[in-house]
Amino acid sequence: MRPTVNDIAREAGVSLATVDRVLNARPGVRDKTIRAVNDAISKLGYVRDLTAANLARSRNYRMAVVLPDTESQFVQTLASALTDAGSIAATARIELSLHRFPAEDPHALAALLTGLPGRGYAGVALMAPETPVLRDAIRGLRAKGMPVVALVSDLPNTGRDHFIGIDNRAAGRTAGVLMGRFLGGTPAEVLVLGHSLLARDMIERRRGFDEVMLRDFPGIEVLPSLETHGSSQTLRQVVAERLANAPNIKGIYAMGDGHRALSQVIGDMGLSGKLLVICHELTPHVRQALEAGEITAVITQNLGHLARSTLRVLRAKADNLPLDVGQEQIRIEIVLRENLPGTPDLAADSGLDPAGTTDNAAA
Repeated sequence: MRPTVNDIAREAGVSLATVDRVLNARPGVRDKTIRAVNDAISKLGYVRDLTAANLARSRNYRMAVVLPDTESQFVQTLASALTDAGSIAATARIELSLHRFPAEDPHALAALLTGLPGRGYAGVALMAPETPVLRDAIRGLRAKGMPVVALVSDLPNTGRDHFIGIDNRAAGRTAGVLMGRFLGGTPAEVLVLGHSLLARDMIERRRGFDEVMLRDFPGIEVLPSLETHGSSQTLRQVVAERLANAPNIKGIYAMGDGHRALSQVIGDMGLSGKLLVICHELTPHVRQALEAGEITAVITQNLGHLARSTLRVLRAKADNLPLDVGQEQIRIEIVLRENLPGTPDLAADSGLDPAGTTDNAAA
């Protein structure tokens, strides 16, 4: 017969109310009493059924996800995946709320985050560049006991609890291998685009890309990164100027978004299908460009898996439970026109049972 909280109370010589306070990490219990309760738990082999406990006290997990307010198809697709995962996770008493912030306004983001603890949230996940203002805001949330998870682009210097996304340095190395092998190692120049070199994912992708190009393809010159700051107009202008003045450019590595503007300027210059283009994330436009031969290869990640992982990790952090690291690892995927998958149904496999513990192994 499985031990109960009554057994723990008898073994530790304390009341049921004290056991409840210890199990739920509530204040007001002496260290000596906490040790006695934990010793009783270990001796009896008690395993807590959190799902039953949360249902009994009607606990809801209110989670905030904060994304930049941009026209990026990747961000819009990520938002849809999170909304779908949140709808399915409602049966597990998880309520997901999406918040947007002006992409170029770190102070507005900090103000948004600062206001979350008083609104009943159990955790927050966000996609944002790391700035001093953001670091202070996240540290403030952590000081108030709110778990913070970084999405897509890591925030390693903020004290965040976990990062959910691909290994961006490995993704950059993957792009380097593809670029060098597709170009055949012949002398050429490669143009690199990124929306901001303040973003950790851009920094890590460029670093990984350079590592491979310098080591394995020294005959290919990788040009300095061009920043677009999320502006389609800026992207078209800088790419047109660089292509017009550097006729030896044979490849383009687009580390961030702006794929529609990139395809447009390449097409306007009569270069569609004549340049090797490698980018990230299988958005609707990238899919079309891949089918048309305008983009050569895409390095992507399963956003359904990322969304489900976000909810699982936030819930585990809220309950002070360990993570299944293998289950939460987001894998790098390479997509070519020849292996282009069908349109994914993000809601087809919820990957989240009422206990919020499972995912499709293939995700």
